[in-house]
Amino acid sequence: MTSTLQPARAAEAEQRPGRWLALCVLVLAVLLVAVDATVLGLATPYISEDLNPSGTQLLWIGDVYSFVIAGLLVSMGSLGDRIGRKRILLGGATAFGAISVLNAYATTPELMILARALLGVAGATLMPATLALIRNLFHHPRERSLAVGIWGATASAGTAVGPIAGGFLLEHFWWGSVFLINLPVMAVLVLVGIRTLPESRNPNPGPWDLASVLLSLVGMIGVVYAVKELATHGVTWPPLAAGLLGAAALYGFVHRQLTMPAPLLDMRLFRHRGFSGAVLADLLTVLGMSGLVFFLSQYLQLVQGRRPFEAGLAELPAAVGAVVAGLIAGGAARRFSVRAVVSGGLAAVGLALAVLTTLGTSTGYPVLGAALLVVGIGAGFSFTVTADVILSSVPKEQAGAASAVSETAYELGAALGIALLGSIVTGVYRDFTGPAGTPPQAHESLGAAVEAATKMPPHTAGQMLEAARESFVHGLHLASGAGAAVLLGTAATAWFLLKGQNLESAG
Repeated sequence: MTSTLQPARAAEAEQRPGRWLALCVLVLAVLLVAVDATVLGLATPYISEDLNPSGTQLLWIGDVYSFVIAGLLVSMGSLGDRIGRKRILLGGATAFGAISVLNAYATTPELMILARALLGVAGATLMPATLALIRNLFHHPRERSLAVGIWGATASAGTAVGPIAGGFLLEHFWWGSVFLINLPVMAVLVLVGIRTLPESRNPNPGPWDLASVLLSLVGMIGVVYAVKELATHGVTWPPLAAGLLGAAALYGFVHRQLTMPAPLLDMRLFRHRGFSGAVLADLLTVLGMSGLVFFLSQYLQLVQGRRPFEAGLAELPAAVGAVVAGLIAGGAARRFSVRAVVSGGLAAVGLALAVLTTLGTSTGYPVLGAALLVVGIGAGFSFTVTADVILSSVPKEQAGAASAVSETAYELGAALGIALLGSIVTGVYRDFTGPAGTPPQAHESLGAAVEAATKMPPHTAGQMLEAARESFVHGLHLASGAGAAVLLGTAATAWFLLKGQNLESAG
């Protein structure tokens, strides 16, 4: 962390000639998680038709993965610091592949929710381990920035590969096939990773505290569940009790970490303004974007009538923009400043989301494609630089825990965003006025309305679908507007919190 350590770090970097090959293995794990997240959105209409979930169950299928992974990331990142990041990465990847099979063959909404939750347990081991290994593989600031850029670009590429590959599979096979594409990636990752990845861990980690693990899990799930239920159903006692229990558990977790000689998470990390600012920016950014991400595939398929493969291609500009921005973000942050790149990227995303409030049921693709390109570029700049700031702010022995905090912010933001913004879309949609004979299940979700229309007289079905689609788009307008406000506010906040932060000085 100081200039006196730079020669030693340079020497250590020179002794790792296979670090770039090892990075290729790490980005496979990132690809695994990114593909899984994106194909779910694309498969949602088919899951709705086959499993017939209620609107609430559909939201649970979408966000239970984020709930569980957010609750376990800190614990798993700390566990990797203790038992070895290579070990936990390869074990988690194996479990991720096996549980993907359970997702593929789920036969009820309840089983699908359980399978997604178990996948969250496995997924919690992957992302912190990849970033922590990058922190230990690349000691030179510029090399690490490039490695983090490649890491982020791969995640963005996965958002493109997922919908395209998933769209192809959905047009030729059943929806469960989109989860089975995880298996070959997992196999390559494990077989090659065994030979190429170096093991790294904290040499003096202390014990892995089970009480802290349980407090973190209960706290995160309790708070996020409460937000989701209160946003969906209003103020009732069960979610209020869950929220209070979650808040109490998180308070207990923080207090326990402050009093332990070897905590799972060193709370002193948050005293670093750059670290705290980057984590907060990530959380709010994902919160603002997540409603769009979750409902975009439904808009493209169920509102505009695109085929799955075509819908996947339609989302490609966001991934392309993020890949390009991620690869040059480190250089841009050094040439200008960290806060200029992060705040500028977030402001661009906010403005693009504002443009999406003008979407209609028949809006031409150029408007949507241009907005998605800007979203991808802005997010690519922001996420890459904040990840670099977070890694640069901590000693390499704590890289797993710090990476887990970064990923927790991401997953918590996704869960809260889907809960809050998703509930806006769902709440507006449920109030649509259909013609006489509209079945109650059509109000649960747009997918349910499309399915119900197949069993109705053509004229009535057409009227119902027109009303349902208009209502869905109106909800999407409100969610996009709320997301735009969050992103623009986050851009202003990041400008102040990241003042004086410099990637070059953080080695």
